[in-house]
Order: sequence, then C-alpha cells, then structure tokens
Amino acid sequence: MNPRISMITLGVSDLDRAVRFYRDGLGLPQLESPPTVAFFPLNGTWLGLYPWDALADDVGVAAAGSGFRGVTIAHNLKSEADVDRMMAEALAAGATEVKKPQPVFWGGYSGYFADLDGHLWELAYNPFAWVGPEEDADGPDGKTS
Repeated sequence: MNPRISMITLGVSDLDRAVRFYRDGLGLPQLESPPTVAFFPLNGTWLGLYPWDALADDVGVAAAGSGFRGVTIAHNLKSEADVDRMMAEALAAGATEVKKPQPVFWGGYSGYFADLDGHLWELAYNPFAWVGPEEDADGPDGKTS
C-alpha cells in the first residue's frame, strides 16, 4: 500500500449547507461534481461530502450515533498567527470552537473546531517539522506561494 490518503469523505446532514461552509466559508476550491456529492481537492487528497444517511447505507452501518467519533482531521499551518487566523475564518463560517488555540504539551500550538455536522478539525502549528506536502514547505499557510 502506498503511504497516502486519497480521499476523506464526511457524512453531512445538509449537503448544500456543508458545501457553502467548506467552499464559501473556508475557501476550499470545489470540483465540478453531480448534485448528490461534493469534492474539494486538497493538494493530493480530496475531501468528499456525501449525505450522512447515504454514506452510512453505503458502508452498511446505522446512521444514528453521536459523541466523539475517534477521528480528527488536522490542517497544519506555518505559525501560531496562521492557526488563530484560520480559527477565526472557521468560526465566521459557522464552525463551533471546541478548543481555543493554545500552546500544547508537545511544544506546538493548536486548537479544534467542529464543522456544521460535528466533524472535528485540528488547526496546528508544529515548530519542529512541516507536516504536509514538500512543495508547500515554504508557503505562508500550507498553500503554495
């Protein structure tokens, strides 16, 4: 198996609302796709949004459930200021702050927000190593300069 993740698909309760959050609120570029699904390219990985019940049906599990799901999605940034800026953008787009950005035990800086369907995103700055594609290592916030 190649060491990479090709796509992360999130089950969402309202596809149009979720698309607006990720496309308009967080500024992710959206690929053209059928009206029943949405895709966003993430520099080597895609983010997919698919109706919650339909995704559960596809997996073959019950759609009901709440609480901590045992998964977080991390977005690594170039500085503490970038973490704070991205958190502000997420909150302005409708996210809920779960953990305010702050220095963390391992020497970095991070915070968490929940998207509109409760999926947990970590925004992190790692002063010891760049966690992301090599071509982005010099970009100001993980984006190509």
